[in-house]
Amino acid sequence: MICPMHVILASAPVNRLSDAAIHVRDAALGWMLGKPDCTIRATHTGAVTPDIAAALRATMNRLKAQAISPDGMRVNYADIRRSDDYARYREQLLPQLAAFDPAVLRTRVERVAFWINLYNAVVIDAVITAGVTRSVTEGSLGGLRFFRRAGCIVGGQCLNCDDIEHGILRANRGHPFIPGQQFASDDPRRAWVIEPLDARIHFALTCASRSCPPIGIYDASRLDEQLWLAARNFVDQSTRRAGDALEVSALFRWYAGDFGGRAGVLRFLSEHLPNDGRRALIERCGARTRLRYADYDWGLNV
Repeated sequence: MICPMHVILASAPVNRLSDAAIHVRDAALGWMLGKPDCTIRATHTGAVTPDIAAALRATMNRLKAQAISPDGMRVNYADIRRSDDYARYREQLLPQLAAFDPAVLRTRVERVAFWINLYNAVVIDAVITAGVTRSVTEGSLGGLRFFRRAGCIVGGQCLNCDDIEHGILRANRGHPFIPGQQFASDDPRRAWVIEPLDARIHFALTCASRSCPPIGIYDASRLDEQLWLAARNFVDQSTRRAGDALEVSALFRWYAGDFGGRAGVLRFLSEHLPNDGRRALIERCGARTRLRYADYDWGLNV
C-alpha cells in the first residue's frame, strides 16, 4: 500500500523504465530500505500440499475466527502470535510455499484469490515479526520500508508486498509514486503477472491500518461476488456527502489510473454506491462532480 513517503516521491515521474534502470532503482531501494524478509524457519523436504491455495485459505479462515473481528476491521495480533495455526503457518506452510509453483493455478480466479490471501497473510505476519505496535508507518522511512520488507518466498523467488500488489495483482504497473514497472522484463516473477488489472483488488488488500479495507478470505469459486461485495461495502462505508462534493478514500487518488482516470473513478463510485443522495450527486453533476480525498488513517487496525 501507499505510505507517507509519497510526499517525497510524488514528484518522481511514473513511467516506463529500461530493465537496467529498474535494476538500479531496486538496488538503491534495497540499500535505503533493506532486503525483504524472505527467511524460512524450517526447511521443507516433503511433498507440497496438493492444494496449497486451499491450505492458505483455511489457515486464514481459522485465524480470522480466532482473532479478527467479524467485520474484518480489527485484528488481535497478540492472539494470532500465540495461535497454533500461526505457528503452523510459519513452520509448515511458508516452507511449502517456497517450493510451490504458482503456474499450477490454471484459472485467473484461482490466481487472484491466492495472491490476495497471501498478501493479507504476509502483512499480518510482518506486523507480528516486526513488532509493530502503533502503525506500519512507524520507524525510519515508515510504510515504504514496511511494505518492501514484508515478504516471503514463493516458487523459489523472494516476493515483498509491493511485488505482490504492484507487480502481480496490478498487472506490473509498479508503485504509483516510484518510477517504472515493478518487474523488469528479465525478472522470472513477471510470469506470474495477472492481466488485465481488476481494480476491485484495492478493496481486498489489507494494509493493517484503520483506513484500509477489512480483511476478507477469498475463494476462487465465488471470487467475482466477493470482490463486488468488497468494493460495494468499502465505497459505501468510506464515501460521504460534503455539501456539493463527495469525500472519498485516498485510494481513488493514488490509484486513479487503475479505474480509468477521474471519469473512471466517478463511474466506479456510481456503480457501487447504493441508490441514495451520493449516487444522485454523480448522476446530476457527471464529470463536474467534485471529489475530496479523506486523510488516510495509518493507525494499526487493532
